Amino acid sequence: MSDLAAWGRTGRVTAVLVTIAATALALGVLPSQADPPVPPEPPSTGTDIPQTYFGPPASESFSENNESLVGPVQLLKAGTFNKKAGTTRLPLYLGHDQNGKNVWFILTDTTDQANADALGLNFSAKLAYANVGDAVRDAALQADGSLRFETAEVDFSPRRVVVPGDGPNAFPPKVARPGSVGDANYTPYVQVVNAPGSPIYNAPVVAYDVTARQLNFCKGGVDHSLVHDRVVKICPKAPSNGQGTVTLDTTTIFSFAKPAEYISTEASDPVVAALDNGTFAPAIGDLPVGRDDSAFSAIERLFVTANGPTGKRNPQRQGLNSAVLGQGDPLHVIGGIPTVSNDYSPAWDLNLGFWTDKAISKGYRARIIDEFQYLDLVAGGFITGEDGKPFGSTGIVVNCPIILRFL
Repeated sequence: MSDLAAWGRTGRVTAVLVTIAATALALGVLPSQADPPVPPEPPSTGTDIPQTYFGPPASESFSENNESLVGPVQLLKAGTFNKKAGTTRLPLYLGHDQNGKNVWFILTDTTDQANADALGLNFSAKLAYANVGDAVRDAALQADGSLRFETAEVDFSPRRVVVPGDGPNAFPPKVARPGSVGDANYTPYVQVVNAPGSPIYNAPVVAYDVTARQLNFCKGGVDHSLVHDRVVKICPKAPSNGQGTVTLDTTTIFSFAKPAEYISTEASDPVVAALDNGTFAPAIGDLPVGRDDSAFSAIERLFVTANGPTGKRNPQRQGLNSAVLGQGDPLHVIGGIPTVSNDYSPAWDLNLGFWTDKAISKGYRARIIDEFQYLDLVAGGFITGEDGKPFGSTGIVVNCPIILRFL
């Protein structure tokens, strides 16, 4: 059992702690619902002319022919990304479970390359190896084009509570309770058993067992006791095009020194789910971890720093201490993403690192933006697991589909 999992066993939150959490939220201590993304500065920075005098970036012409060269590149093309708000708007789908209850979901990734191209989804070859234990559930295509899911319930009624730890070590939090909880059968990874090749899709559920009328938050003001905590707007019948949409908060991360955005929708650990505004989904923890890019691996690695530099205006800011203090996204480092590497998976194996006292005293602690930069610091003994333990997998799996990369 990982330390994060142990921290997750917080039990019932007392009225006093809920009051503390509410006060902390009002004071801006807890992470915000939507932190703005951190795209690169414009090329006009440091010049004598404004950006309006610059021609279109070379990346636009290059990326038309080869997206792997330079960005910006929208990877999840099914959506519309709002850079200013740090949100993505995606199609909202309605299916049903075997009990006839409404299942409102999004589609982000699939093992079907042709359908990924057709729908603007992310293609993930690795996801084909996710059907281990209870990590994948079945769904069947119906005559009307909808999906009927193997029954699994998600309770969106809990109120998300995160109470920071004392002093500079806000992580681990005193209390971390996720705002939505899936039952033992819930997983976003779904195999469409009667489709050609039985492809697997990443289909996170954003609302369950509610009607379209109850989800009429087209202009915001969302009731998070009914929907996923990352939902900013939800509109089952958008009047402009007749198609339902849902807008979700995104998170800034780095992949091979490229700033990018993803959405964290589920985690196999309650503490991580609470910190990420996600759903606690223990079933995805059945995915084998610690294998990264080896044969038949369904996961990719996520590098999380616990005690990185803090300070909202600190350009080196990074890590869980900073995020729990409400200073912004934790700015994690991740492995491969589409157009950069062919080993992308939305299922991330959480590797938790701590800067050592020696590294901090020598002034080595800084923002890390590349997987191999991170691993070099691990190899040098400057980043370890907790209390000097070997660095590696926590055993926690996080579902984080990629949205775009800025470079």
